[in-house]
Amino acid sequence: MSELTVAEATENIYASLRADNADLDAHIAALKAALTREGIKQAVFDPTKLAQGNRSGRKLMQAYFRQRGVSVSFSE
Repeated sequence: MSELTVAEATENIYASLRADNADLDAHIAALKAALTREGIKQAVFDPTKLAQGNRSGRKLMQAYFRQRGVSVSFSE
């Protein structure tokens, strides 16, 4: 498996969320590795691309990713 960039890993997560969370944990692991390689501390997501872009959906996503070692923030 080739090494993904943060942008590619983020797009894979959006696709996974649209596909009813298919392989989400694997995509989170790839994102975590990409963040580490690129020296970035936090993944930034666009809430308009999320199935649940409201506050509770964002908080649930942050908690789920935090449990897997990825800090998440959202663009405005």
